[in-house]
Amino acid sequence: MQVIFRTAAIMFPSILLAWLATISAVSARHPAQLLTSRDAETSIERRQSQPVYLPHTIEMPIDHFPDNPRYAPHTKATFRQRYYFDSSYYKPGGPVYLYIGGETSGPSRFSNLQTGIIQILMNATNGLGVILENRYYGESYPFNTSTTDELAYLTTEQTIADNAYFATHATFPGIAADLLAPKTPWILYGGSLAGAQTAFSIKQYGHLLFGGIASSAVTKTVLAYSEWYAPIQKFAPQDCVTSINDIIDKFDALVESNNTKGINDFKAVFGLEALTDNRDFAMTIAFPIGGPMNYPTNTWQELNWNSSYGSQDFFHFCSNVTNMDAPANITAVDTLLSNYSDGQPWTNLGNYAHYVKQTLLPLCHGVPIDSTSCFGTQNQTFYADTTNSMSRSYLYSTCTEQGAYQVAPASGPSLISRVLQIDYTQQWCEWAFPNGTFNSIPTTPNLTYYNNYGGGNISADRLALIDGNIDVWLDVCYHSNDSPPRYSSDLHPEYLIAGAGHHWDSYGIKDVEAEPQFIREAHLWEIRIVRKWLGTFSKWRAGVVGNPEL
Repeated sequence: MQVIFRTAAIMFPSILLAWLATISAVSARHPAQLLTSRDAETSIERRQSQPVYLPHTIEMPIDHFPDNPRYAPHTKATFRQRYYFDSSYYKPGGPVYLYIGGETSGPSRFSNLQTGIIQILMNATNGLGVILENRYYGESYPFNTSTTDELAYLTTEQTIADNAYFATHATFPGIAADLLAPKTPWILYGGSLAGAQTAFSIKQYGHLLFGGIASSAVTKTVLAYSEWYAPIQKFAPQDCVTSINDIIDKFDALVESNNTKGINDFKAVFGLEALTDNRDFAMTIAFPIGGPMNYPTNTWQELNWNSSYGSQDFFHFCSNVTNMDAPANITAVDTLLSNYSDGQPWTNLGNYAHYVKQTLLPLCHGVPIDSTSCFGTQNQTFYADTTNSMSRSYLYSTCTEQGAYQVAPASGPSLISRVLQIDYTQQWCEWAFPNGTFNSIPTTPNLTYYNNYGGGNISADRLALIDGNIDVWLDVCYHSNDSPPRYSSDLHPEYLIAGAGHHWDSYGIKDVEAEPQFIREAHLWEIRIVRKWLGTFSKWRAGVVGNPEL
């Protein structure tokens, strides 16, 4: 994933830019009070210093399904879809590794060609690596704007059809070989949403695409996904977790009793009394943990074994929340609201509030706290902007097919307020995508379109499924805590990396043997699996060359 952008995240653009400029300055202004993280721009600069690749484009059909009434009225038009490739390891007869771009731009994935999993596999098998930018992301937009009607072709089935079309039509300037599928082995890789699209592509187009590795692939979906916070509850520093759970419980008690004065006093502790919508306030103080859909600061999801691409911001947040050496004026806040909790202190509230004030509030640069340029979300006009953007595309997919709205759990402890439920995210869907002439969004996401490929039990020949057991998305992946026992074979490989987060295997350092053991062994496993598959390619190809679809 990117430093900020999720598999899944929408952010307010002005806040994001401000955060990148502000986070290191906070440490300079408040060295004694705030335990700070490293400069958040470091990893971005490191990536930008890497070699770049020339963009190429393919004329991609906007509509792959002219007989499907879902896409009526149909279009025969095409759009230019960007891709980038690296042939530095390629030797004749080698495979093509297609990295699925997912919910970001193609250049954001360059590291996977340079030092990550694609580089590792290219090096091991004399392959060529290529990044295909997803439709409606980066610069691969079918239309000049993204109205509800124009977004009608942003669906899972259209996206994975792009992958199959690309594999059978792509050109690679400078390569004097026929690299088209299925005559050449095409092996896909994707992480998170792109991991799911990898798995779905192999499931649907296994007669064209030879194999795939789906990492942290969110292959099933649900409407409400409170399990996002479960790994944090389980694996994060427990004094931090306990403090936040207790503070949230006390706030929710004020909400439950409709104690308006207590609610406003609590908001004021954070300097957020201007947020009149309790849900906007609850999301804002949840940002360091992972507010629903919005991550303007790094969260548990952005942890990574490779410091060039991850962030330790979450642990710095917890260190601040549990700071035993905080000044007296900060710790005194812990008893400021005791009259609302039968005299009991709100342990570490002062630390929590101070972190929010010093890390989040400066991002607004003086604009009104309650505006969409800061932390407010209740401006319908803001969401109705049809300008092409990755956040708009992601929101549309979330609202129509993907769901997995981050919500507070129905029972038990919670790191986020229980005011954060389905209706909070759904309102953005309704504001952003009013009915068009021929397309409209459902009342809630139609999960059938997404789960139709097999959900959490998806299986296909030469589809490897690899996950990390501390990933916030684990419970919508193959190795979900609710899944039956999993057994691996060469044809249906699976791997659960102990201690790993969100598609951590996608990252590398260009020296597998020097990697941490748990990542090194995962990479060596992926190399072995792919080499075994390639050993069977001639037999597989002989079985498909007569297919009339080729």
